[in-house]
Amino acid sequence: MEFLSLITPLFLALVVGGTFVGIIFGAIPGMTATMAVAVCLPLTYSLGLENGLALLLGLYVGGISGGLVPAVLLGIPGTPSSITTTFDGYPMAQRGEGEKALRIGITSSFVGGTISLFALYFFAPTLADFAIEFSYVEKFLIILFALTVMAALSKDMLMGIFSGFLGIFIALIGTYDISDGGNGNLRLVPPGTEYWLDSGFSLLPVLIGLFGLAAILDEAELGVPKGQSREDVKIGSGSTFSFSVFKGQAVNLIRSSGIGTFVGILPGVGGSAASILAYSNAKTFSKTPETFGTGEPAGLMASESGNNGLTGGALVPLLSLGIPGDSTTALLIGAFTLQGIQVGPLFIGNNPETWNAMIFAMLIANVAMFAMMYVAIRYFALVVTIPKHVLFPIILMMCVIGAYTINYGIMFDVWTLLIFGLFGWVAVKLGLEVAPFIIGFILGPSAEIYFVKSLESFGDLTIFFTKSWIAAVLWVLIIGSLIASVYMSKRQRKLETRSS
Repeated sequence: MEFLSLITPLFLALVVGGTFVGIIFGAIPGMTATMAVAVCLPLTYSLGLENGLALLLGLYVGGISGGLVPAVLLGIPGTPSSITTTFDGYPMAQRGEGEKALRIGITSSFVGGTISLFALYFFAPTLADFAIEFSYVEKFLIILFALTVMAALSKDMLMGIFSGFLGIFIALIGTYDISDGGNGNLRLVPPGTEYWLDSGFSLLPVLIGLFGLAAILDEAELGVPKGQSREDVKIGSGSTFSFSVFKGQAVNLIRSSGIGTFVGILPGVGGSAASILAYSNAKTFSKTPETFGTGEPAGLMASESGNNGLTGGALVPLLSLGIPGDSTTALLIGAFTLQGIQVGPLFIGNNPETWNAMIFAMLIANVAMFAMMYVAIRYFALVVTIPKHVLFPIILMMCVIGAYTINYGIMFDVWTLLIFGLFGWVAVKLGLEVAPFIIGFILGPSAEIYFVKSLESFGDLTIFFTKSWIAAVLWVLIIGSLIASVYMSKRQRKLETRSS
C-alpha cells in the first residue's frame, strides 16, 4: 500500500477543488468537463503526475455531474451527456420539484460513477479484452442500436424517425475526409459557405442553440414572464426528497450504470450515447413508459447514472490500450505525456502506485461531488427564482461566450448558435422532434465512418450479419428496440383514444 504515501493534503485538496471547479464548468451552459480539463492541463506539469491526475480527474467527475443543474432547472443540458436529463428533470422543475429532481440526479450520478469505478478497478483487463474484439462492424451496429431509440423517444414514431434522419443529414455537412473512407471533397455545402462549413457544424453550439436560445425565444414569444417566487418552485415543502424514491429502482440504476460503463469502454462513442441508451432501456422496460418525458424520476435516474457510468468506463481503453474513451480522457493523455509516461497495456503493471492513486482520486471525487452538490442544492435551485428578464440575458451571454470559446474563438460558432436556436424554435411549431434530431446529429457521422470502414475491411454487406456472435446479439437488440418502439407507439395511441 505504498501508494497511500501519495495521498497528501495537497492531493486531497486538488481532488476536491477540481471537483468543485468541474461542477461550476458543467453547470454553466457552454462550459464542459472537456473545457475544464483543457484549461487546467498546463498546471499538471508543475504538480507532478499523481497530483496532476488528481486535479484532472476531479474536474472530469465534477464536470460530467454538474451538467444536470441547468438540465433540470433550465431545460438546457450543461454537457452533451445531459441531454436526456432534460426530458424528465425539467418537467419536474416546472412542477415545483426542482430540488427533488436535482437530489435524485445527484444520487444517481454518485451510484453510476461508483459502479463504473469498481468495474474499472476489478474488471479493467477483462473489459478491455472484450472491447478490443469490436471491429468496425460491431461499432457500427452498436451505434445503429443507439439510433433505433429515436423512435422510442418520440411522441410520434414516424416524425421521430424523420427528425433523426434529418439530424444525420445535417451532420454530414463538411469535408468527406479521406481518412474516414471518403474522397476529400466537400458535400452538402451551399455555394459561398465552403470556408465556414469545411468541418461542418460544431456540436456544442448546436446543442446550446437548440436547448438554450430556442427556449429563450419560446419565452420571449410569451412576453418573458416574471421569475417564479420561492413559493412557486416549492423549495423545501412540496418537493421534499426522500431516498424512498429509489425503492424498486435498483435494477434501473445498475443496468443504466452498466450501460454507461460499457459504452465508455468503446472508444469514441461518448457520453451522449451512454445516457441515450440508458434512458431508452429504462423506458423500454418500464411498466409505465408513457410517463417518461413528463417528469418521471426513473428516467432521470437512468440518464444520470448512465452518463456518470461513462467516467470509469472511458478510462479502461485509455489505461489498458492507450486509446481514449472520449474527448476528455483524450486530454488526460496530455498529462501523461507531460510527465513522460506512456499509457497502454503495460501501464498498470509498471505503475501500480499511479494506478491505485487514480482509483482513489476517482473515489474521492465522486464522494466530494455527492457531498457538495447534495448539501448546496438549495442554492442551485434558487436559480429558477431569478426574474426571467434578468436570467435570460445572463443565459444568452453564457451561451454566446460558450459557443465562441469552445473552439478557441470562431465567430461562425456564434452564427451556428443563432441558426439552430431559430431552427429549434420553429421545429417545435412544425411538429419535428428535437431529441431524435440531436441523436441523429451526434451519432450519424460515426455510424457512416464505421459502415464505410467495415466495407473497406471486409468488402461484403453480409459481414454485418455474420461477423461474430457479438454482431448477432446486437442485431437482436436492434430488432427488439424497433419492436418495442412500435408496441409503445400503438399503446400510446390507445391511451390517447381512451382519454379522448
